[in-house]
Amino acid sequence: MAKMVIGLSSGSIDKLVGAGVIMSGAAADDMDIEVYVLLTAARAFLKGNEELQDSLVEYPHIQDEFFARMKELNLPTWIESFKQVKEFTNLKIYICSLAGKMWGGESLDQFNDLVDDFSGIFQYIDAAQNADLHINI
Repeated sequence: MAKMVIGLSSGSIDKLVGAGVIMSGAAADDMDIEVYVLLTAARAFLKGNEELQDSLVEYPHIQDEFFARMKELNLPTWIESFKQVKEFTNLKIYICSLAGKMWGGESLDQFNDLVDDFSGIFQYIDAAQNADLHINI
């Protein structure tokens, strides 16, 4: 089975939604997926932050339109998309321990149920080197 590794360094909602779409495609192609949550992305995985809508990187001035179109098209939120992928395929999500600490998350129980474990940067680099497909978002 092929493996995709994602380095998810942005906690922006548009990037998280994009990651969910990419993972859905990989799951449909029967790939194992590992996501290494880095930098600002770790903030999104803290319990209680799953529904935040405070960040759009690419075009912040169209944030309201972005969410309206998602609703109109009945698209899942990023967290719903991640949950669906996790139910469908072998998806492991790792929080970079440094990134977790940046946002006050020092134990796994401070993160949502999608998170499997903490990782160090060398685990991510090793996984990326050995993946069939590596993407940084």
